[in-house]
Amino acid sequence: MSVSPTILIASPQMKDPSFERTVVLVWHYDEDGAIGVVINRTLRHKIADVLEMETTLDLETFGDTPVVWGGPVESDSGTVVTGGEISDTEGWILPNGLGVTRSQDALLRLLETGAPTMLCLGYAGWGPGQLDRELELGGWLWTDCDAHIIFNVPVEDRYDHAIATLGVSEHMVWMHPVHE
Repeated sequence: MSVSPTILIASPQMKDPSFERTVVLVWHYDEDGAIGVVINRTLRHKIADVLEMETTLDLETFGDTPVVWGGPVESDSGTVVTGGEISDTEGWILPNGLGVTRSQDALLRLLETGAPTMLCLGYAGWGPGQLDRELELGGWLWTDCDAHIIFNVPVEDRYDHAIATLGVSEHMVWMHPVHE
């Protein structure tokens, strides 16, 4: 089974401290597992603090570019979600004008061109069948992969906005395991 990129929304009943009230962009999901990044937990870091490389680009000018906690896996590595162009050799090209890359060179190019860009430290990963089980237990809702949520909705409002795309509010949702 291979699934198109999607936005996962933690069900209001999820109490896992790592994922409670999170919104996750999942760009890979098949029989081998799933991978994505949390898109609604801002870190205190700024781009200049995170990038430890020499560049002619003045990174301080990107103080408003979000650096978010992408998930508990490899929290010292970066994943870039962008509305700009990347090549298929640099990462994953998603529907709706989105791309995902782990390339620092691509990140610098995207910042230089002014492309919508979000740097995520860490990522979320699920082993074979793990996300399927979490969905069956009522841990997640999902909605369409939407660049608007990622780049136009303030980070602190993304959870409520993502749930609203389903036509409900979090107080209207009560998830039960599928087999109950």
